[in-house]
Amino acid sequence: MGIVAGLDSSPEFTRIVVCDADTGAVLKQGYAPHPVEGRPSDVDPQAWLLSLGEAAGGGLLEGVQAIGVSSQQNAVVPLDAQGNTVRPAMVGGDKRAQVAAADLVDALGGREAWAQAVGCVPQAAQPVTKLRWLNKTEPDAALRTAVLLQAHDWLVWQLLGRPVRRTTDRGGASGTGYWSAATGAYRADLVELALGHQAMLPEVIGPADAAGTTPEGLLISAGTGETMAAAFGLGIGLGDAVVSLGASGSVMAVHHEALVDNTGMITSLADATGMHLPVVTTLNAVRTLRGAAEMLGLGDLESLSDLAMKSTPGAHGLVLLPYLEGERTPNLPHTAGTLSGLRRESMKPEHLARAAFEGMLCGLADALDVLRGRGVEVRRVFLLGAAAELSAVQAAAPALFGAQVVVPQPADYAAIGAARQAAWALGVSRGTLDPRTPPMWQGPAGQVLEPGEELAVGQAVRQQYVSVREQTYPGAFR
Repeated sequence: MGIVAGLDSSPEFTRIVVCDADTGAVLKQGYAPHPVEGRPSDVDPQAWLLSLGEAAGGGLLEGVQAIGVSSQQNAVVPLDAQGNTVRPAMVGGDKRAQVAAADLVDALGGREAWAQAVGCVPQAAQPVTKLRWLNKTEPDAALRTAVLLQAHDWLVWQLLGRPVRRTTDRGGASGTGYWSAATGAYRADLVELALGHQAMLPEVIGPADAAGTTPEGLLISAGTGETMAAAFGLGIGLGDAVVSLGASGSVMAVHHEALVDNTGMITSLADATGMHLPVVTTLNAVRTLRGAAEMLGLGDLESLSDLAMKSTPGAHGLVLLPYLEGERTPNLPHTAGTLSGLRRESMKPEHLARAAFEGMLCGLADALDVLRGRGVEVRRVFLLGAAAELSAVQAAAPALFGAQVVVPQPADYAAIGAARQAAWALGVSRGTLDPRTPPMWQGPAGQVLEPGEELAVGQAVRQQYVSVREQTYPGAFR
């Protein structure tokens, strides 16, 4: 079918991959940082175009027939009636909007009302919350806002030459806080609740639809958010979950229907294929390991891992509830971490190191169980993040998760997912692919770890953790 490109505009850089449209083999790559220092809360979106142009330099896109766009989620670009930016884009986990999030929850009648309306409870990072903040703190800018786009919507619109029609996809729309994955419809009343008035919203097109064609004949696919693009690039399907190990953690899985969760622990997103992508987040993942390393006077996580491997499963009864920043899963925002099971024989550095790894992984297993408890099947877990390479993580994760664990080789899966979407839209436009079935690209290479004979041991460790959690915070998951 030819060659296609996927571009991923992350918070700090743009990466472009050029792929064979039939197999997904990466042929060429480009990279450029955004011309912005650090991670500010406000960014001129022109910075994204500048780094895109630099990443595409040297004829990288010669011969490309279609482009897919993935971009950072939660960025909102407010435009005036003429299509000009009213103010810089509001990006990232914007702590300025925390009060606005609480205001919105109360304004609609509580967490349950939001879960029923759009499948998620407002968080500071979400576009709907940023609109509330804008309305309250920059009312003039809010009043001039006539059109709302997310980052990938804006980039697609720019690539197409700023046409009258503006589009988005289900995945991106599901993260806004004013579109419901369950109903497939916008809640314009929630935009008005946040912004103070109505605004034009982009048309939500299907996963295999094209947003348009450039004057040069280059097809541009729908685009999507980074999370959805990465899931598509990994090729996950029913029975698969992805556990991401950052400072905080996230667990997501493909499911056949939207999940409405009145507790607010599940964020009900749509994926890039027409399915659903329920997500559960924890506030404490790798920050637990870094804290333990500092406490033990170790310089890096590799040393902590080596030390933990000198202990045994269960860490001689030492259990760490890793709620160092409070916790979202379970909803315990004002807690601290708890170290339990201190006995003379357990008071050794290697046991504390092991307890840190087991505490982090058991916290993520709790998040997996939130999804399992709602009927989500989990047979295989993709483990992402630099910490997934640590031997202590790989030794414990399969048995604690109760599933096969795949540690894929590092790659920009969001850009690959964007390219796969471009190939799908290109094939559909030519009549060679079914709009219900994406192209079958080769999955990522990686290590495959089985729980095997360690499963029973792992489940005993998990039960030890659950017992301490229930004793310390009874009914936390009810």
